[in-house]
This record gives sequence, C-alpha cells and structure tokens, in this order.
Amino acid sequence: MSLSWKERAFLALLGAATASGLTVLILILVEASSVLLPADTKFGIVFDAGSSHTSLFLYQWQADKKNNSGVISQALACRVEGPGISSYTSDPTQAGESLKGCLGEALGLIPKAQHPDTATFLGATAGMRLLSQKNGSLARDILAAVTRVLSQSPVDFWGAEILTGQDEGSFAWITINYALGRLVKYSSSGEWIQPAEWAPVGVLDMGGASTQISFVPMAPILDQSTQTTFRLYGRNYSVYTHSYLCYGRDAALGRLLAALVQSGPQRPVHHPCYHSGYQVVLPPAALHGSSCIPSSAVLEPPRNLTVLGTGNPAACLAAIRALFNFSSCAGQRECAFNGVYQPPLRGRFYAFSDFYHTFSFLNLTSRQPLGTVNTTIWEFCQRPWRLVEASYPGQERWLCSFCAAGLYVLTLLQGYGFSADTWPSIDFEEQAGGVDIGWTLGYMLNLTGMIPAEAPAPGRAQSYGVWTAGVVFLVLTIGTVLGAGAVQLLWPQE
Repeated sequence: MSLSWKERAFLALLGAATASGLTVLILILVEASSVLLPADTKFGIVFDAGSSHTSLFLYQWQADKKNNSGVISQALACRVEGPGISSYTSDPTQAGESLKGCLGEALGLIPKAQHPDTATFLGATAGMRLLSQKNGSLARDILAAVTRVLSQSPVDFWGAEILTGQDEGSFAWITINYALGRLVKYSSSGEWIQPAEWAPVGVLDMGGASTQISFVPMAPILDQSTQTTFRLYGRNYSVYTHSYLCYGRDAALGRLLAALVQSGPQRPVHHPCYHSGYQVVLPPAALHGSSCIPSSAVLEPPRNLTVLGTGNPAACLAAIRALFNFSSCAGQRECAFNGVYQPPLRGRFYAFSDFYHTFSFLNLTSRQPLGTVNTTIWEFCQRPWRLVEASYPGQERWLCSFCAAGLYVLTLLQGYGFSADTWPSIDFEEQAGGVDIGWTLGYMLNLTGMIPAEAPAPGRAQSYGVWTAGVVFLVLTIGTVLGAGAVQLLWPQE
C-alpha cells in the first residue's frame, strides 16, 4: 500500500532530524582543542627591599590562566628613591614613607576597582638580615613602619618579612625557570609539555650584602641544610642553595678596603683596585657603617680616610683572594670556599643583579671566553683615572669600583668552581622571559599558590569551526523535529 503525502513528509522530516541529531553527537565527540576565553587581568606587587635599595615589581596575569606557565608578565619595575630600608635606623618611619612613590606609580596602572584584590608583599634581604643580627629591635621597628604604610594603602597587603638567604636563592631559581618555561610549557596544540631532565637552569645572584648560588645537581645533596625541595607541575626538584652573607658586591668591597687599612700603618691608604691618579677622602662611616667589617679594622678614633689608587690588577686580585679561604677546600671535590659544601656544577647558569650590572658595564655579557674576560678587566684596571673618567661622563659615583668588582666577580665564580671549560655555561642576563630576574616573582608565585604541585590537565573546548557546525546542526535537528510534529498534528487527513 502506497504512503500518503502526509506520511511521506513526516518520515522525511523524521529521517532528517535523526541524521542531523547524529551529526551533532559526532561533533560533540570530536577531539577538543584549547581556546582562550576572555578573562579578567589580575595584579600582584612585590617589594624587593635589598641592602642598597628597594625595588617594586608589578606583575599581571589572566585570571583563568593563573596556573599556566609563562602567562605572568611584568608590568612595572620601579626603583624606590633613597637607600635600602635597613639604612633608616635613625628614623624608621622614613623606611615606610620611601615606598609611597613607587606604590602610587603601580596603583596608577591598576584599575581602581581591583586595588583591594591586588596581593602585595615586601621581602627584605641581606641588609635587614645583618641589621636583625646586630639590632633586632631596630629591624622590627623598620618592618613595623613599612607594614603600617602598606597596610593603610588600598591593596591586599599580605605582610613584610625578612627572607633567609636560602629562600632568596630558591625563589630566584623558581623565577627564572618559570619565566623560561623550564618547569612546564603550555603548547600551541593545547598540551602540557614537560622539558627534558637537564632543562632547569641554575642561578647566580649578587646583591649588595650577599650572594647566592642555586642549581639542581646531578647527585643527591649530602648537606640537608643546603637543600630546598619543590614539587612543581608533577615533578620533584631538589635544589642546592647557599647564600654567602657579606659576600655581596658592596659588602665585599667594604671588607677589601678594611683589609687594606688594616694591612699597615701607611697613610694615605694605597688601593691597588682604584685607577692610578684617583684619590678620595672617605668619611668614618666607610668603615664604621657595615656589620661585615670586623671591629679590628675600625679606625680609633674615627676619622676621615684618604685613599689613593695605584691601578695594579695583580695586587688587587691578591687582596680580593685574601677575602676567601680557598685552602679550606683543598682536596675536597664537593666544596666551594670557606669550607662550604657544594656539589659539582651542573647545566647552564643565569648570572644576574650585580653579576650582570658589573659585566654589562665592562661589555662582557656576550659570552666572551674567560681569557678575553680576564684581559678586558685587567686592561680596564690599568687605565689611568683621567682617561676612565673622560670615557664615562656622568658615572663618577660608581666608576672607581668597577675594576675591583670585575676582579671580584671572577674570583667568586672561580670559588664556585667555574673554569675556562665551564665558563660558556654562564649567561649574564638582566631579564628572562620578559621579567627581571630575581626572587620576587618566585616569592609571589609561592605565597599565592600559583604554581601547582601537579601538572594540570589542559582545558578542552571545541574549536570555533566545530562549534559553529554543531550549533547549525542542532538548530536543524530541532527544526526538523518541530516540522515533523507539525505535519503530524496540522496536516489534514487525506
């Protein structure tokens, strides 16, 4: 028996609805791909309160991607006017007041509605560590002053604290490896890719009062006091970290001057690391103002000190080497200097802060061979002061110290175990992945829990083309079902 036109139309629409519905189901099951969805921008502020100065760093990231590697960017780096907060011992309130300028600059870049949600931290490093050892009450007064100012600002202030040297080194290790994508990468195909076993880089940091070395060694770390353990993105890391207090640039050069003063009664003091023809009269604070200078080197009674440069790099190097105890590691493979345990170096290293600033001034950040580096520094040290001063107008304040600083960096890196063979593994850099290298980003990531212990699975969503086709066929399915129903209900009986 032949079908009526009504029955034929109904079956045709029902078949089309079935086919369209199956197509929608197939599109749903098609492999999803990652897509970027609109998200609010979040902000975080970290103050790096170092021994010689304080810097503010403003970071920003997309709220829905806070656990994805490489999505945090640096929006601002602001150097606070004045010295480090540890210098405000005569008026601690000024330590807090000094932060307001950079804080105001950062708040100007953040939408006002988001000020209360902007996590803000202050971490103090070696300068405050030294002050805390010398006068704990003054250190607490300074921290209270900065806490008062920041807690009264419109941000979400999480606190101010003095970091240990180990924290400073380990947070710097997190910063650089996160910024370089060495912990995990989110690929364009929507997959989490973990780098090879040798991928993490070591870090070499030098501030005014301390210096740090941090890296993942090949073998287990034997001295547990030098070990920091992280579980990041599903992988365990055992990081060797050691901080040498009083071996930062300013502290070391102060100790060098004190040793020259102490070496003999000769006045004025002849300084082999200052250029020939250079002369300076230093106030008593040059020797009295540092906790790193032994009391035996302090002049009694305090008086001004005249220093003459002799421009002798060989004598300068000998005086610098006297600041280290290399003999304490004689015959020990896993030892740096001063009897400090250190496993053998491994992999690439990023040298930043005063490592970078010193070698950048000397034009030695282009991976020159160690022999070229040595020759360049020695030739610079031997140049008369009048020629150096004429070559670098406007830089007189720090110009006299670069000879000593250059030779000091070479000596320190030799103490860490770098040689002509391993020297090419050092990169002298100021930034990595678009952010300034230092401990601040790692510190913020750690405190806010923005690096997960386990590698998150990639988000999945349909691509735009598949999504569009799915919507079209879903509408078609609904339309044909409704059409079939209309035929059944409204088509007159034949």
